Amino acid sequence: MSDGDADGQTDGPPTGGLLAALAVKRNTVIGLGVGVGVAALAYLVRIFELLGPVGFERTYPIVGPEAWFLLLAIVFASATALGVVVVLTAIRAVRLSKDV
Repeated sequence: MSDGDADGQTDGPPTGGLLAALAVKRNTVIGLGVGVGVAALAYLVRIFELLGPVGFERTYPIVGPEAWFLLLAIVFASATALGVVVVLTAIRAVRLSKDV
């Protein structure tokens, strides 16, 4: 018996079971994949002008448009990944609550 068991504590964090039940790790991997994929697609469409050239001319301070759109793609990937994780976790929570 470990010292943690004598105090009534388990080896893992108290939220470990909840995170496992909600499949947060799986949802995070899916969210990151979707976020990076969507952001990469948007970046490629904008940089390589796959939908045609932009109708106006614009200047970008310090660095060129590629760097600015790379930063925007990183923010877009993060936000998309977070959104996917939240939606998938909420769906899992609703399904688990119906089973109880």
